[in-house]
Amino acid sequence: MSVLFFLLIAQMNNAQQTVTFETSDGLTVTADLYLKDKSFPFIILFHQADFSRGEYIETAPKLLKLGYNCLAVDLRSGKEVNFVQNMTAANAHELNLPIGYLDAEKDMLASIAYVKKISRLKIVLFGSSYSASLSLKIAKNNPLIKAVVAFSPGEYFQPQLTLKTVVAKLDMPIFIGSTTQEQPFIKDMLSGVSDNMITWYVPSKAPGMHGSRALWQSTPGSDECWMTLLMFFKNLKKQ
Repeated sequence: MSVLFFLLIAQMNNAQQTVTFETSDGLTVTADLYLKDKSFPFIILFHQADFSRGEYIETAPKLLKLGYNCLAVDLRSGKEVNFVQNMTAANAHELNLPIGYLDAEKDMLASIAYVKKISRLKIVLFGSSYSASLSLKIAKNNPLIKAVVAFSPGEYFQPQLTLKTVVAKLDMPIFIGSTTQEQPFIKDMLSGVSDNMITWYVPSKAPGMHGSRALWQSTPGSDECWMTLLMFFKNLKKQ
């Protein structure tokens, strides 16, 4: 456990700066800013349920090598992971603000606004589980967004909202990562999106891992997942 702890701390130190910004309902959002070059575009990283920005302490430094800056965000619906406490969720509890999945959309929109103060380039949204679904929702008809990476999106918002209806005809490059069990449901949910827009990753030798943990080195098949994602970003650079 102690070796793992020090490895995680070392990876956390790759975060150049911890930043905060405000949402439309007055919540302070905490995020890790990985700023490699102001001329590079941004990937905004959103975590899964019960997690924090710590979901990306291993992933974000690898994405920097692809020529992107990253912003890994604590959303109000979450707790902690990899020894990183979710500070946005703690602030939301203190202010007695709603912390449902859909409420976290305000945090994501504030994250986009924060990045636009740094860069004029289009943004890649990168979500995990419920935040993957919200990323797809936000991207629809949004000129600020270039592409979406969505690990394990699903119908997490019913009966308030049906994602299948919302994302129909979404017209931008999308990477979808899923477990073998999740794929049929996701395919149905995205049946209204052109196949030409979607790059699929489903593990060929393992059941897979829910959310962006599919990219963690400890996850079986993570190399295969990374290879598919790298090809997606390579093609995205050409567009």
